[in-house]
Amino acid sequence: MTLDVLTFGCRLNAVESEAMRARAEADGLTDAVLVNTCAVTAEAVRQARQAIRRARRERPDAPIIVTGCAAQTEAQTFAAMPEVTRVLGNALKTAPGAYRLSGQRLAVSDIFAAPVELATARPLKDRVRAHVAVQTGCDHRCTFCVIPYGRGNSRSVPAGEVVAQVRALVDQGVKEVVLTGVDLTSWGADLPGAPPLGRLVQRILKLVPDLARLRLSSIDAAEIDAALLDAFATSERLMPYLHLSLQHGDDLMLKRMKRRHLRADALALVARVRAVRPDVAFGADLIAGFPTESEAAFSNLLSLVDEADLAFVHTFPYSPRPGTPAARMPQLPPQTIKARAAALRQTGDRALDRHLRAQVGRTVQALVENGGQARAPDHSPIAFEGAPGALARLVLTGAEGARLTATPAVGGNPHAG
Repeated sequence: MTLDVLTFGCRLNAVESEAMRARAEADGLTDAVLVNTCAVTAEAVRQARQAIRRARRERPDAPIIVTGCAAQTEAQTFAAMPEVTRVLGNALKTAPGAYRLSGQRLAVSDIFAAPVELATARPLKDRVRAHVAVQTGCDHRCTFCVIPYGRGNSRSVPAGEVVAQVRALVDQGVKEVVLTGVDLTSWGADLPGAPPLGRLVQRILKLVPDLARLRLSSIDAAEIDAALLDAFATSERLMPYLHLSLQHGDDLMLKRMKRRHLRADALALVARVRAVRPDVAFGADLIAGFPTESEAAFSNLLSLVDEADLAFVHTFPYSPRPGTPAARMPQLPPQTIKARAAALRQTGDRALDRHLRAQVGRTVQALVENGGQARAPDHSPIAFEGAPGALARLVLTGAEGARLTATPAVGGNPHAG
């Protein structure tokens, strides 16, 4: 008997999948397939449905339980699949008793009214870092996004609980912790005193001195508070990498997306962080083919990659999500969206190559991962064989493909813990 967990989408889903496994085991479920879905794109939903059908062919007798954002927003879609045993809403995915199969087949509640317990991080034997969920939900309503309807309003984990989780992970040997959430920079807005994310970061760095590396997942380009900027300026333990939710580089498109920043705001944020942390690298989520996107607007999107000097570009071909305002806007032809996404990926590939080549000759302290790879502080991947979990001083010697090459620095020990 095997309990398989299939995860789609974001890092928060990955954290919750481990909590789902633990909850299912506690509920006595040991032979099943749990599917944690993503609703960000139509492709993510298609892949989940495909995986469900494949799981039924491979395990014809195992219960298949579907949860996650797509199960919340498109519950009837999954409930109508004959392969599915049960559909759980996002509020129930880690709730006690959720995986006892005597319950109703469709258990999806109002995500805005239901209490949601964020998953507690736990280190995995084959991982060298841990993701800690500190926030879920979103209070904003971008015109292309269905996630608020899958996650509900923004809710934060109190700072004391976050610090306790991080300390427990460090005590178990974790070297790097990544703070994650749906809208990470909104952390604290619903807590007493509305502390900003920067205060949480400073508190972790102060109260968990044995934590070697702290990293942030994706943040909103409209928000970076003074305390967070100060943490970047003063702590080398806060990794110099920010992945920005930019989405576009054209002001009209940003307004039609109902984003809270314009192109100049994004460039100003990048400049502010670089001014205090020159070694910082930036990544970004960008959407190609948004409704009404003209050639000029798309050109502005491409040029943003170079003007902001982005290193890592995550390209999303636009796909309409049910019930969103953007789905009612004039759509571009599918072939145009596909071509523009390909062009944006090519621009991103060139940006990554440029970034990696600029790192050659530097000496960095890299975290050795599994699979013959290490990760530089600025998130650059390095081809390197060493003891997973070790912090190794490496001299970056070249760039091959999408990774750097390296050798141990003089006096550097790739097996040091």
